[in-house]
Amino acid sequence: MDEDAVLCVSNSYQKKYYLNPEYELLPTAVKQELQVACVIFTEEVGGILTLYFEDDGTLTIATSAREYDPAYDEIGAGLKVKALQAEKRELFESLQTYYKVTVLGEPLPADDGD
Repeated sequence: MDEDAVLCVSNSYQKKYYLNPEYELLPTAVKQELQVACVIFTEEVGGILTLYFEDDGTLTIATSAREYDPAYDEIGAGLKVKALQAEKRELFESLQTYYKVTVLGEPLPADDGD
C-alpha cells in the first residue's frame, strides 16, 4: 500500500485518527464525516481501520488488529465494513471520483442525469 494513497486511519489502541495531509483540501464536512465514521467503527469493532486508494482509484477499507487481541472480532469487522460501505456509498464514490480526477488525472465523468 502506497503511503500517499492512504486516505485516513483510525486506531483503537492509540485512540487516534489520522487524515493524510495530502487530502487536507477536501471539504470540511467530508473530513468530519470520515472521521466520525472511522472512529465509531474502531470504537465498536476495535483494531485499526485504514481507508486507502488502489492504483486504479478504488477506495478500499481494511481492518487489522494486534496479534492475539481478544477484543477484536474479525468476522464482526468484516460485516461492519460491508455495512459502512453501504451506509457511506455516496461519500466513498465521491472520494473515488476526487482521487481519480485530482491524483490520477482522469477526466471528470460525464453527468448522465441520474
